[in-house]
Amino acid sequence: MNTKKLLLLNMGLIMAFGAVSAHSDTGDHGSFASGFMHPILGWDHVIAMVAVGLWGAFLGKPAIWLLPIVFPLVMAVGGALGVAGMPLPAVEAGIATSAMLLGIMIAMAAKPPIWVAAVLVGVFAIFHGHAHGTELPESAGPIVYSMGFVLATGLLHLIGISFGLLIRWPAGKITVRAIGGIITLVGLGFLVGVL
Repeated sequence: MNTKKLLLLNMGLIMAFGAVSAHSDTGDHGSFASGFMHPILGWDHVIAMVAVGLWGAFLGKPAIWLLPIVFPLVMAVGGALGVAGMPLPAVEAGIATSAMLLGIMIAMAAKPPIWVAAVLVGVFAIFHGHAHGTELPESAGPIVYSMGFVLATGLLHLIGISFGLLIRWPAGKITVRAIGGIITLVGLGFLVGVL
C-alpha cells in the first residue's frame, strides 16, 4: 500500500471515532484492539504523535526516522513507570504541553541539533507512556495491549511524516508550518482545559 493510501486510510479511521478522550476507564482495556485504539481515540495523543512525525520530516534525515523511533521506545519506559505505580506529576499537562511545544517547533521551523530534538521528544514520551501505563488495569494483557498502542503510535507518526513530506515544495513548507501553528493552538486548548 502506498503512503498516500495509508495516510487516507489512517485519517479516515481517526475521523470516524470523533474527539473522544483516550483517558477513560470504560471498555475492554486488555486486548490488542483496545491498546491500538487508545492513542487514536485521544486527540491530545493524536496531535502530539502526528507532530513528532511532522517535525521529524521537517528536520530531515536522520530525524525523520530517529524521532519516531525514540518516542515509542521511551514511551515504553514511561508506561512501565505507570504500571509500577511510580507517580509522575502533571501527566495530562505534560501531554498537552508536548503537543503545544512540538507545534511551536514546527511552526517556527526550529532545527536544533538532532540530540536536542531526540531528548525533547523523549521527555514528552515519558508523559504519554505514563498515561497509558497507569490506565492499564491489572486484569489486562499488558503485552498485547502495549503492542497495540505502540503500533498505533507508530502509525500516527507515519501520518505526520506523510504530511511532513510536503516540505519538498514551497507551498508545502508553509502548509506544514501552518499545521504546526494549529497543533500549538490545540495543545494550548488542552493545557488550559478548553478542549
